[in-house]
Amino acid sequence: MSVRTETREKFLNALQSSGKVSVSKSEIESICDDLGIKVPQWFLKEPSNRAARGMYWVPNLSAKVLPMPKQPEVQDEPKKVHRISNVTTDLETENLIPTVYKNYVSFGNFDDIFNIIKSEQFFPVFITGHSGNGKTMSIEQACAKAKRKFVCVSMTPDTDESDLLGNYVLIDGQMEWRDGPVTVAARQGAVLCIDEIDYGANNLAALQRVLEGKPFLLKKKNELITPAPGFTIFATANTKGKGSEDGRYMYTNVLNEAFLERFLNTMEQDWPSNAIERKILKKELESVGQPDDEFAEKLVTWADVIRKTFNEGGVDEVISTRRLVHIVKTHGVFGNKMKAIQLCLNRFDIDTKTSFLDLYTKVDAGASAEQIMAPPVEEPAKPETSEEIPF
Repeated sequence: MSVRTETREKFLNALQSSGKVSVSKSEIESICDDLGIKVPQWFLKEPSNRAARGMYWVPNLSAKVLPMPKQPEVQDEPKKVHRISNVTTDLETENLIPTVYKNYVSFGNFDDIFNIIKSEQFFPVFITGHSGNGKTMSIEQACAKAKRKFVCVSMTPDTDESDLLGNYVLIDGQMEWRDGPVTVAARQGAVLCIDEIDYGANNLAALQRVLEGKPFLLKKKNELITPAPGFTIFATANTKGKGSEDGRYMYTNVLNEAFLERFLNTMEQDWPSNAIERKILKKELESVGQPDDEFAEKLVTWADVIRKTFNEGGVDEVISTRRLVHIVKTHGVFGNKMKAIQLCLNRFDIDTKTSFLDLYTKVDAGASAEQIMAPPVEEPAKPETSEEIPF
């Protein structure tokens, strides 16, 4: 019997001979002083031994059973070297193939995106366009259709290399490695979407090697990652990497030209056509139990007029496809069209909100987009007439 095992048994026998169900830490210290041994940290740290704050169960005299881990009797056992292993994350255990969204209507670049994803080639693409016009959803739904794994990470000004590639985390007193979303996607041959990529200009240098589709190094772990077949990257942004001069997309940055050059293609995502947007809203209205083709038509006409006015510099805001869907979903909750529109416009300043609401009342009164956008027709001035004054 080893000295360690003999000491443990001596302590447990003395503890049991106290005749108590539980003892305090000071009583344990007193027993150890009498035996001439150190306070048993292995006993104090075992969660199942704790009866209450500062109190511990006495084994065999209560319902609690003290686990006695067996210690192999190895003489001159060399110290074990702790090997760094990966911490399993949800990205590795969850099904990464997205669910098909039944209301999705494909448009714009969808077919090209789908063909790239289906090919399973490494083909990095940059997609730019206004917020809320379906950039990220098109990639997600293309993956759903192709039954490909999809990993999406949203950039912020605080996102750093560790957030993207991986970092050490403290697990049970040991530092373990946890892969970041970029590394997980590369290992699994998934489609990686870097959303709002122009928010992270200071943190993108680490991705330049990744964007070449070549093995990249996890510097902190000193491991070389070779992307699995099928791995590719899409990046979405509201700008083309040149910043936002009008201030509509705050905190977007000017991206490095060498970084942008690593994307094979840049796709420009525009708003869906009126016909497509009408189809989207009809599906959404049906899904919330409020089928109304006329309401869908009016919303599309309203948004179209606002966008055209925006393009001409007449207003500073637009109504996105996403916001139209928000209006429909809000209408599904409250059953009130004008309330739904008003609630979804409250994020704008009072002047913009008032003008947008006023414009909708014109559309809802039956005016067409062409009539609303047409300049007012000035009536010809009437010729001046003079009455003859008889003499």
